[in-house]
Amino acid sequence: MHRAGRRASTAGLPSLDRAGGADEHTKPDEAGGLVGEYLDYLRYERRASPHTLSAYRRDLAAFGEHAGLADWRDCAPHHVRAFLAHLRGRGRSPRSIGRALSSVKSFFAFLAGRGIVPANPAGGVAAPKRDKPLPKALDIDSAARLFIDAPASPLAVRDRAMLELLYSAGVRLAELVGIDLKDLDLANGLVTVTGKGNKTRVAPLGAPAVAALEAWLATRADLAPNAPLFTGRAGKRISARTVQQRLKKVSVANLGTDALHPHMLRHSFASHLLESSGDLRAVQELLGHADISTTQIYTHLDFQHLAKVYDAAHPRAKAPDT
Repeated sequence: MHRAGRRASTAGLPSLDRAGGADEHTKPDEAGGLVGEYLDYLRYERRASPHTLSAYRRDLAAFGEHAGLADWRDCAPHHVRAFLAHLRGRGRSPRSIGRALSSVKSFFAFLAGRGIVPANPAGGVAAPKRDKPLPKALDIDSAARLFIDAPASPLAVRDRAMLELLYSAGVRLAELVGIDLKDLDLANGLVTVTGKGNKTRVAPLGAPAVAALEAWLATRADLAPNAPLFTGRAGKRISARTVQQRLKKVSVANLGTDALHPHMLRHSFASHLLESSGDLRAVQELLGHADISTTQIYTHLDFQHLAKVYDAAHPRAKAPDT
């Protein structure tokens, strides 16, 4: 599909033989060119946004300038790796470098798919690993403030039970809304949840969580085993979105912020448990992590806490007075 006037935005970029395949116009500095054809493909066939098109245009222009190729067909993996090293040397973030690599990869995939280059030279080049941000957790005092006020309505009783269950058992949001009454064993302080990969696990409940759940069930009319544990309007299973909204409401009232979300309570559960016990393997089991490396992120949270204690309390932690 070709439309008049759309070449103005791709001046200075390489070209594609209209008859199909590659011709002598595969030079990166040819007017119009392959990059222009690729951007048209993104715009008209893939319906890419103007923001995406602008980002790809910048990335490919930067790559072409850095590689200094006489012909796109001369591009090799070492040109791509050198470009990424150049971006890294200029202080670009792993996220930004990864996006630039994605632009180059998809461009050469486009060329390879049309037989213009024999293979994608960027296909085997790995993106830099991104640093995983540490999960945010409440400190113990903030977590305690969530439970200060006694529930004054059936709705508040339900919200308290949800809060207690999220923090006491460290369940995920999807696990919480999926619990049925038959999954509860309040006599033994246990709840069975179905997590990722349809795997089930049994999680222990603390005494406050058991009491909160008993108070919530006392307000319920439908106690059939297959009935959902937490319900909203008309007795239907509560939605994940409603849980998120109710937690924010409690957070605003008790913590003065709406930043609280269900997964933060899961992070808080894991962090506080690890801080007190130091038993990473037990925390892994309680969270339902298949791989302990997933749980190890909480050791960083624990170390942050220990480092703060050290900085505040140790006489040799501070620089001497001068």
